Amino acid sequence: MSDTTSRSTGQAPTRMNLRPDLAALVEGIPYLDVRDPQVARATLKELEAQWEPADTSAITVTEQLIPGPEGAPDVVVRVYSPKAPGPHGGLLWIHGGGFVMGSLETEHNQCVWFASQAKCVVVSVQYRLAPEHPFPAGAEDCYAALRWLAAQAGELGVVPGRLGVAGCSAGGALAAAVSLMARDRQGPELALQLLTFPVTDDRMDTPSARRFHDTPVWSTPQSEAMWRHYLGEGHEQRETSPYAAPNRAATLAELPPAHIVTAEYDPLRDEGIRYGQRLLEAGVPVTLHQWSGAFHIFDSFGTATGERSIAELVHAVREHLGD
Repeated sequence: MSDTTSRSTGQAPTRMNLRPDLAALVEGIPYLDVRDPQVARATLKELEAQWEPADTSAITVTEQLIPGPEGAPDVVVRVYSPKAPGPHGGLLWIHGGGFVMGSLETEHNQCVWFASQAKCVVVSVQYRLAPEHPFPAGAEDCYAALRWLAAQAGELGVVPGRLGVAGCSAGGALAAAVSLMARDRQGPELALQLLTFPVTDDRMDTPSARRFHDTPVWSTPQSEAMWRHYLGEGHEQRETSPYAAPNRAATLAELPPAHIVTAEYDPLRDEGIRYGQRLLEAGVPVTLHQWSGAFHIFDSFGTATGERSIAELVHAVREHLGD
């Protein structure tokens, strides 16, 4: 891994007690320099080219152009449908990438796994990216995709009452935002919000955000750059919408059940835990798994620990969206 300490505020390197299978990965993880989105995007594409494609024999994969938000361009979605007889649950999948990078390819394998193993129809959305398209463009694209999924449920072989949203990292922020939008706008009813390592708060005032300036995959300097791109320069002096930073919501009541994953050595750890706590306080059912000895998106690298985490997520989708 590139040395991120030199990009931080001069703090001493973080002492980490990682799980052995995750510790073996650290030196090979490149630094995603979110300060320059073009550099970060190129680095991510290089990583994507190295990933082995998942087995799609049990599903069909198609792409469609769907109506975008009012006055905005159409949105591309990729639909993963089980070949097994339906109807099935439907899961809107929102990729991560700090709001500035990522595409339908970034989490293609994850979508294949959930469609194949959880036996649900997965709709992955290519939302607009910052800084070219700052908030609320990406969030509105994702909500448009949810509305399309609900409207096309019959054609897609989806049971309308078994819809969920899922997202990793910035995708987790967008999935939580879509859940808030659906509640506030009397939109589609949701049975699950699956949030892994979610971004939820632009204030970055938690112990993990203050401490982890050099952790693998994601660190506080990357979060700082992410928020500047997504919300614009000087965003600290402006009011932040809860559809950008879900922990800003005045109330989390009447939201769908949540399954939340956080990691010990992740600057986003504490804001994800706090979001889960607030949901519980609001009477929302929550399953929260805080992984010790792990870092941001640790389940994306094909390790035994990562496979355990993915198996739990598949079980959560089956439990909430299954028959």
